[in-house]
Amino acid sequence: MAPITVSTDIGRSAPEVYAYATDPTRFHEWQSGVVDGHLDSPDNPKPGALCRTTRRIGGANRTSTSELTHINPPATWGVRGIDGPIRAIVDVTVEPLDTHRSRLTITVDFAGHGIGKVLVPLVVRPEARKEMPGNLATLKQHLEAGK
Repeated sequence: MAPITVSTDIGRSAPEVYAYATDPTRFHEWQSGVVDGHLDSPDNPKPGALCRTTRRIGGANRTSTSELTHINPPATWGVRGIDGPIRAIVDVTVEPLDTHRSRLTITVDFAGHGIGKVLVPLVVRPEARKEMPGNLATLKQHLEAGK
């Protein structure tokens, strides 16, 4: 299946959008179900760094680990899941439209392992397809409100 891709134009500069959208400590502010997140080496993010995200799933908190695959501020950032039955592959792109506006594009794909092979097409993809536009709308709202 093709990855899920969503975009939105935001009334903020590319560096501002990039900093907010790629900061795991802020994921809970705009991503549905996220309760916590952090990068193991926040002062020196580089490929290979680990990103841990905790989501509320089925009434329980579940932490997943992703590896930073690429980082090129303020343009691109990506991670791939390295544990658990459902592993996300996420690519973030920020394009400046002018000095005060940017286009944010997030592409998500999933790899299922074990029971995840069944859950990805039946539950995970449909849920992500529903949630992602709302997540980006929330992100846009937070950024444009100056949060």
